Order: sequence, then C-alpha cells, then structure tokens
Amino acid sequence: MISYSRRGFLRRAGAVTAVIPAGGLLGSAGLVDHLGASETGTGQDAIPLGLVTYNWGRDWDLPTVIANCEKTGFAGVELRSTHKHGVEPDLTKSQRHEVARRFSDSPVELVGLGTACEYHAEDPAVVKKNIEESQAFIQLCHDLGGGGIKVRPNRLLKDVPVEKTLEQIGQALRQVAAYGDGYGVAIRLEVHGHGTQELPHIKTILDVADHPNLFVCWNCNPQDLKGEGFDTNFDLVADKIGTVHIHDLRSNNYPWKKLVKKLNASHFSGWALLEEGKSPDDIVQAMHENRTIWQQLNSS
Repeated sequence: MISYSRRGFLRRAGAVTAVIPAGGLLGSAGLVDHLGASETGTGQDAIPLGLVTYNWGRDWDLPTVIANCEKTGFAGVELRSTHKHGVEPDLTKSQRHEVARRFSDSPVELVGLGTACEYHAEDPAVVKKNIEESQAFIQLCHDLGGGGIKVRPNRLLKDVPVEKTLEQIGQALRQVAAYGDGYGVAIRLEVHGHGTQELPHIKTILDVADHPNLFVCWNCNPQDLKGEGFDTNFDLVADKIGTVHIHDLRSNNYPWKKLVKKLNASHFSGWALLEEGKSPDDIVQAMHENRTIWQQLNSS
C-alpha cells in the first residue's frame, strides 16, 4: 500500500516513490515537507482516529475544526466539500498556503478531502465533469499537504446493465487514480450508493480500474453484514482498504470489535475516521465519548 503521510514518511521512505510535479505550491523544500496525512496515521493509537466533517463539523470554520479535534484527541480530519470551512478547489494560492500552515502548526493531520465526485451517469459529459472535478481536488489536496481524496460510486441505474455501470465507474477511476498518482495523492473509493455499496460490486470496480493508487474507504454499512456475511465481504477488498469511515461508536448496530480485529489481521495501516449523519446536541462531548470507546476497542 502506497503511503503519503508527512509524519509517517520517514518510517516508510524505503517503500515509497512519489512523483511530485515541479513548482508545487508548497515549494521544493523536500518530499517530507510536502507529503500529507494518509494511510499511515500518527501512531497515537494502534489505528489512529480522525473526524470526517460530514455532519459533525459541517458548521465549523477551519480553526474550530482543528481546535475541536485537538481538545478531543482526534489525530486527523477529512474535510468534507461544500461545508462551512470552505476548503474547495477555488481557493487561491495564498489561501492554500494558509490552510497548509494551519495544519503544519497543529498536531492534527489533514488526512484528506471528502468529495462528492461520482462516475455512474449515463451522460458522458457528466462523467467527464466529475473526472475533471476529481482532478481539481487532487491538485488542491497536493497543495494542502493532504494524503488523499475520497470519491464514491453513488448508484446503479435503472434500465442500464449492472456490468456496464460498474465498468464505466472503474474506467473513470483508472484515469483519476493515475492522475492522483502523479501528485502523490491517494484515491479512496467509498463503499457507497444504492446497489454499488455491495462489496462484490466494489470488488468489480477495483478490478476494472486496476490501479495501485486506488484504495477502498470501508464505510461500515449494514450491507457489509449481508450476502455471505461480514468476513467474506471484508476479505473481498481487505488488501485495498486505505481508510475506514466508522460511525457513532455509542451505538451497537455494527460489529465494531470484529472490525478492529479484521483490520489488525489484515495489517491495516490507515485511519479510522468518524462520519455520522445524525448530529448530537453536544458534538464535542460526543467526540470525547467516541474517543474513549475507540481506545477501549483498540486495547481489547
């Protein structure tokens, strides 16, 4: 698994070769200074814990995101597009420097950027637009020192053969993964979407794309437990999992202990990122509680 972690790079430098375009916004002071957080984490936990600003954090500006992660012990963050912190491809060069500086000055790592880019549409122009948007986020992630971007399949289409849609998504992802490879930015395919979140379909997409810079973002969906069961579904993509989206650990609706055990058994070296749709009244307190549970899961 390719890693682009700034803080983890020195530990694994012998295993990584990344191509960084000349004249990147962070300058040419050296690869270690450029490379952002990604699949290696920080070593704070056996599996480090971060936050996805999907709903928990969507209304926070960037200083607040970082401050709340610091005070709750969340070691990293995936910044979701379209939210108040405003980390988007239209940032100017100076604005990108400022975002990168904020993370450089903090123990919180920019694990990556969460996009809504998807590639299932029947209209080729829409697919092309999503590929171009993915490339813009790759450039942004590179400039900020982040490790990867999250993309997704979003659905299977009515009256379109499943195999055709999966083939189309895979071919688009091959382009995106190759582009990201040139910038040292990993592509993380979220297990997501009506029909497409079934793990056999995710495996087919990976096989079509066939690119070493494409990873899976395991999403802890109810569908993971269906079909031939959790173990079989997990094993289909275990060697490609780069990040994991967990949900509110105060709920017992997912086999959290089994997940941690399977991740450790597969030599997972990435991040667990808390992404939850329902926002509690006190998000910071909920983060504290989830952090405690995560530590217990990692030590059990």
